[in-house]
Amino acid sequence: MSPQQFFFIITAVVILVSALMTVITRKMMHSALWFVLALLGVAVIFALLEASFFAVVQVLVYVGAIAILIIFSVMLTRKAMEDTGSQVNKTWVISLLIVNLTAIGGFLAFRSWEVLGTFPTALMAEHYDIGELGMALIDPERFALPFEVTSILLLAALVGAIYIAFQRKEGKK
Repeated sequence: MSPQQFFFIITAVVILVSALMTVITRKMMHSALWFVLALLGVAVIFALLEASFFAVVQVLVYVGAIAILIIFSVMLTRKAMEDTGSQVNKTWVISLLIVNLTAIGGFLAFRSWEVLGTFPTALMAEHYDIGELGMALIDPERFALPFEVTSILLLAALVGAIYIAFQRKEGKK
């Protein structure tokens, strides 16, 4: 086993454990922090695959922006989101069965897919042009609209969290 494969396996285990902890942790702040760890693990996977641009984008955009926005939202609305009810899904057996059947079906479908058995070829220089990707993000005919819609959605989420926090504060006075 090569060192790269070893680090890949360790990183994959960290991502899976942190993703699981994101879902099963009872406190929202702890869940958000586990989510940040999972996003950082994905950045490490990108770095191991020698996709340095995507690793940097993963850290800057997801960890640096979206995860911090989630943490601020949780901090602003934590009193509004308190739940004293049960945190356990009563139909967890059915959910577990559906997840397992879906995973087995996906595994069998991908196992029969011949493309996965071939070795990847190296990217040609024209497919690895970061400048072309940058231009695609700001080109109105390509990805500018989804990029701007995402920023507006994140802004709306933050404004909503601030509104909920101020409503709770006014209710206490």
